[in-house]
Amino acid sequence: MRNKLNILFIEDDEIEVMKLHRTLNTLDFKHTITEACDGKEALTQLDDPHNLPDLILLDLNMPRMNGIDFLKILKNDEVLKYIPTIILTTSNNRKDVLECYKIGIAGYMIKPLKYDDYVTKLKSLLEYWSMNELIKA
Repeated sequence: MRNKLNILFIEDDEIEVMKLHRTLNTLDFKHTITEACDGKEALTQLDDPHNLPDLILLDLNMPRMNGIDFLKILKNDEVLKYIPTIILTTSNNRKDVLECYKIGIAGYMIKPLKYDDYVTKLKSLLEYWSMNELIKA
């Protein structure tokens, strides 16, 4: 049985935001998506301890505060560090991958160029996390 997830999607590219929503509609997933355009906006949204996401999907390349800087703050917080965070990015830079895992991510997914491949990857990712036993921070 799949759980409905509350997902924080941190992405500065509007096309990527539309692609995520289109994919969820295509897959008929009823997860709740909250959006932030960069790490600073996401941290503001995470200030409310009664409205924390079950899962964070995080882009790395963003203005104001990039994904790695956001991740360092997130994983140093005694409450927020338990939220599973998946990197969803175009960067296949090995240094980025290693740094993210060192900080404490739950997964690293490179955005495929083809939409069908994106749908397949996102479906697997969301099905997996919707069946997990998640900790409510």
